Amino acid sequence: MEPVRISKLMAQRGLCSRREADAYIERGWVRVDGRIVSELGTKALPNARITLERQAARRQTGKVTIILNKPVGYVSHQSDKGHRLAASLIQARTQYRTGHGPSFDPAHLRGLAPAGRLDIDSQGLLVLTQDGRIARQLIGDDSGIEKEYLVRVEGRLSSNGLALLNHGLSLDGQALRPAQVQWQNEDQLHFILREGRKRQIRRMCELVGLKVVGLKRVRMGRVVLGDLPVGQWRYLRDGERF
Repeated sequence: MEPVRISKLMAQRGLCSRREADAYIERGWVRVDGRIVSELGTKALPNARITLERQAARRQTGKVTIILNKPVGYVSHQSDKGHRLAASLIQARTQYRTGHGPSFDPAHLRGLAPAGRLDIDSQGLLVLTQDGRIARQLIGDDSGIEKEYLVRVEGRLSSNGLALLNHGLSLDGQALRPAQVQWQNEDQLHFILREGRKRQIRRMCELVGLKVVGLKRVRMGRVVLGDLPVGQWRYLRDGERF
């Protein structure tokens, strides 16, 4: 076995993101096989035992994850310049309160990043988090978290189109993972995916003769959008897991 950077091992194991791992290592908050490691770039064998000091565990406990019902017209990432950023909706006045959970704290905006993309012409559940473990769980290369969508379409579905949507399509020369796709009603499809290629659903539909005219994400893993109003947000609840 070849040694691997400790920060990479920590990210692979879901302990934190690589950036967070480097910060913890610099502070001396990481033990490898019982010994404190404080030098960036240090490597260890893939089967090494890695643990976090209490300071790192406390920092992780204080990180927040936010569920937003993103409206059409907002982008999820800053790279989409010239458009309104979904994170700008995270304000005290737009918090959806049901009598439980913390109140908005501006400190929760620091390091808050979207875990997954939702295009400007799509709406629904967008996750923003300070926690690299959750981001990796949702969008890491090995993520198998289900994402559920309601998709309004126009056009005429090809004869084998529904079968192809479920399995058999490729994008950019790469085969897509099997999906679960069925008709919800006469003009709406129900999608469950386990990956997130750019504009994937729209491109899949185009390949079988359909045009998407409305797309809403309603679930990621075990977290559902529910009755969260459009343009409002809430904190991930205690005991709620993806």
